[in-house]
Amino acid sequence: MSGDGHSTPPTTPPRLDAADTPLANIPSPSTWITDHLLLQYQRCARRAYLDTHRDRTQADPPSDYLQKIKQDSAEHRILVLEDYDGFQRPHYRRGDWRAGAQATIALMAAGADYIVGGVLLEAVEHDTYLVSCPDILVKQGGWSLWGDWQYAPVDIKLGKKPKLDYQIVAAFHASVLAHSQGSWPHESWLALREGRYHSVDLEQQLPKFGEVLAACLADLKGEIAPEVFIAHSRCDLCQWFSQCYQTAREVSHLSLLPGVTPARYTHLKAQGLRTVADLARAHPRQLAYLPGFGDAVAGRLIHQAQATLYDRAIARLPANTQQFVLSPQDLPSADVELYFDIEAAPDVDVIYLHGVLVVDHGHQTEQFHPLLAEAADQERDAWEQFLDLVLQYPQAPIYHFCPYEAQTARKLTRHYGSLPPEELQRLINRFVDIHWCVTASVTLPVESYALKHIARWMGFEWRDSEANGAQSICWYNEWLTSGDRTYLDAILRYNEDDCRATYHVKQWLTEFAQPHWQTSAATYLTASA
Repeated sequence: MSGDGHSTPPTTPPRLDAADTPLANIPSPSTWITDHLLLQYQRCARRAYLDTHRDRTQADPPSDYLQKIKQDSAEHRILVLEDYDGFQRPHYRRGDWRAGAQATIALMAAGADYIVGGVLLEAVEHDTYLVSCPDILVKQGGWSLWGDWQYAPVDIKLGKKPKLDYQIVAAFHASVLAHSQGSWPHESWLALREGRYHSVDLEQQLPKFGEVLAACLADLKGEIAPEVFIAHSRCDLCQWFSQCYQTAREVSHLSLLPGVTPARYTHLKAQGLRTVADLARAHPRQLAYLPGFGDAVAGRLIHQAQATLYDRAIARLPANTQQFVLSPQDLPSADVELYFDIEAAPDVDVIYLHGVLVVDHGHQTEQFHPLLAEAADQERDAWEQFLDLVLQYPQAPIYHFCPYEAQTARKLTRHYGSLPPEELQRLINRFVDIHWCVTASVTLPVESYALKHIARWMGFEWRDSEANGAQSICWYNEWLTSGDRTYLDAILRYNEDDCRATYHVKQWLTEFAQPHWQTSAATYLTASA
């Protein structure tokens, strides 16, 4: 790794001059700002506050999926470190940042080629220290307090892309390292998946790091936690989710409404709209002119607030027609209907399960078919078993939830050459996305338009209440590792329940639509007469 560096980036965060303070004489600070804390702060200011101010025993236990991510990260770290033969580690008691910094400085002064697990400290206020723990410090040519060499930090991340929050942390490492070695590093690196390295543009990211650090310091020194904001895609794995969710429920927080993003919430607050009841009483014209809204978003958010406030489903009737969006052709019924759900394991790159519930209304039967690849090399067999099954019912609509199943059908067919293009298109034409049918036609009092939220509101329950897509990935990984079929059984049970939940939603939506279809038919007949 090499690159053109700079000795003095144009903008650096404010700090105290602590270069001459012996590490052993550092007073006990009230706040340690670690690189991990700064990463979490960028994702959620409230989480960083709770991490530093609350008793960790009150937090939620880590989920199996979170544990898997940590394990995957550890394995990725091991792979990266294989490229750094002869690395040295500073020896110190875990959590003793002063001792860790002393041991790290000693290795740097001795000119160690690679230092793994190092610690760097810097005071930014009299009671606050930055704690930088770059995964690797790499010796390079240049100048430092110890001679004609210096170090550059390398941060190991599991992601495939150099996300902005990763780059801000890389700038954090570079800044504290500059303080420790007396000169700015030429570069700061991210070691990503699949052997990718990304050199962070310090001149661009250091000013942003300064802003993030200043905001973090201000929030952490506040007397109360930053305001709660629930975003299920980001919050569900957080250890403080249960506490934050309860707080949001107690105040009827707007973030519990689908479509209320952090940016939109800022504008809603500026309009004095802070609760679901406030938004339900608003008029679309009050919001339509705001950035990121427009007539469609404004109307949809108010509709969502009304459905939630009154706990009832509300049909979406466009103002220009006042006719129900869905037609019977959009939600077809047939003697035989198929309900389809896929399970995949991204970490081993395999589509391993095609679950199909065959509902035969004529014979009043329901049969679940789990078309399973017990190993990654059986993916093609499982896919072709799916094709054999669905082609037995050429007139049956294939219901699924969200576009993933249809997209995967195209991908696997083209990959394995299973069908000629015209037959593939005929197959895809039979796919019906029940998620689109719901979201296009009705507003529900739910926090998310994910299958579990929708189906549970409609009265359906999964046999394993805690099961989800992330958990199924963990179960499949455990099956591959242990050969214990109880993990496969859990996956099949969960997948079957997803298929049955899709069927349940389709039945509910058909019943909900009937009065609107009858009204439309009567109006058409009257107009024709």
